[in-house]
Amino acid sequence: MFRKILIANRGEIALRVIRTCRELGVRTVAVCSESDRHSPHSLNADEVVLLEGKSASDTYLNSDRILQAARERQADAIHPGYGFLSENADFAEACAREQILFIGPGPHAIRQMGDKTQARELMEKAGVPIPPGTRSAIASDEEAQQVAGDIGYPVLVKAAAGGGGKGMRLVRTAGELPGALSSARSEAGGAFGDDRVYLEKYLQEPRHVEFQIFADRHGNMVHLFDRECSIQRRHQKLIEESPSPFLDEALRQEMGEAALRAAGSCGYVGAGTVEFLVDRDRNFYFLEMNTRLQVEHPVTEMTTGTDLVALQIRVAEGHPLPWKQHELQRNGHAIECRICAENPIEQFLPATGTIKKWRPPTGAHVRVDEGIRPGQQITTEYDPLLAKLIVYGSNRSEAIARMTRALDDTIITGFPTTIPFCRYVMGHAAFREGRYDTHFIPEHFSGEELVETSLSHPVSIIAGMLHHGDNHGGNSMSPAVGQAGVDAAAAGTGFPDRHATGLQDQSKDPASGRSDSDWWSRRKNRR
Repeated sequence: MFRKILIANRGEIALRVIRTCRELGVRTVAVCSESDRHSPHSLNADEVVLLEGKSASDTYLNSDRILQAARERQADAIHPGYGFLSENADFAEACAREQILFIGPGPHAIRQMGDKTQARELMEKAGVPIPPGTRSAIASDEEAQQVAGDIGYPVLVKAAAGGGGKGMRLVRTAGELPGALSSARSEAGGAFGDDRVYLEKYLQEPRHVEFQIFADRHGNMVHLFDRECSIQRRHQKLIEESPSPFLDEALRQEMGEAALRAAGSCGYVGAGTVEFLVDRDRNFYFLEMNTRLQVEHPVTEMTTGTDLVALQIRVAEGHPLPWKQHELQRNGHAIECRICAENPIEQFLPATGTIKKWRPPTGAHVRVDEGIRPGQQITTEYDPLLAKLIVYGSNRSEAIARMTRALDDTIITGFPTTIPFCRYVMGHAAFREGRYDTHFIPEHFSGEELVETSLSHPVSIIAGMLHHGDNHGGNSMSPAVGQAGVDAAAAGTGFPDRHATGLQDQSKDPASGRSDSDWWSRRKNRR
């Protein structure tokens, strides 16, 4: 049994892990940068270690400093969350050398699945379908031209060592290929320190569907069903739901079995996600395996009644999985919307500023995973994800209706967010009818739709698109939605207190409302 876990992350996922640890009776150690000193994850942990430095590489990516903190605070284990060090095989090995348990798969599995070309070779041996393309990295532009000609355009150039859309280029003609190869290699080298790329056939009308898997140290392995993640921008997810409205039961079972074969091919232990692309003819192909907890894990938790973080911890402690595959059931429908500091009107450009007002929605079957507070400064230093809004319904229609209401009830002001876009998607016929794919944004959304429909939405939706002039260094107010629109919308709601400009200044510490002495006293008392 773990006595104390250090969470090597920040924001909503760090707070998410802290809450489960508290329920399990496990003490927690938070690490934080100077800018996160008063953030919720720092304030809610039993202990906190300040990481000196300003950049992510100096703080949350500083594996030596994090291991030092774990040793000093006598932590039994480290939970990496997602991002940062969560898929770093070297860090997992360093934890083992220090006899601190890494709550995740072993270094071997991380390395095998982290190298996309190696993973494709494993999938081929395991009998998991992969898209037509190269089995290893492209050695030359000439080889790329030959392969592309054989499999047929359009093709994708993809980074061998990464994911998340970095180092990926869509190539429609032979003339575009040399430039795509050059730019993809450059981006991959900068992002992953590895400029190798490979080619893959581009699928028509692709759906992005993934399966949550779990494996223990006793040879047991299950999947906890599927999630649809096709609403994306820049190849990164914004809205997820479970179950996928596209799969029938026969295809769902076939893909679930393939996901288990994929995880079994590398001796996997812990939580992981096997991701697939499904074409318009319902042929599915392996995309990648993420060797960590996913951002969208709450929709699986809502439909299966399982705390995946608690399960991660129990499996890491050596406990067997509590059920076999045939004992698992899923009920109802869940949807997650990511609330990000981005401006959907301006092609989802990152937004910065100070959180002036934050009021998450409430109500039956509504969950908010967040790690923010009024007064908190939002910069481009970290990922733009601020919070996740998750709802559950007995069926998909009920879940969509509940999400629509929850988005309308969500208030966050100070800079643009993705709330208006998510609200737009919930009302779009293609989404409501389940006939959408990864091209939803280029096919159905330009940003102008939010301007045209702004007056019919509650003021909280409009507030999410605006930036107020006292946010030093942030984006300017979009010229398309001016103060007159906010005034008109506020008048229409009948709730003057929800007016987007009705902001209250924070007293005491600008990030927490507490004085420094109050904060450090709380830390001392909780130790």
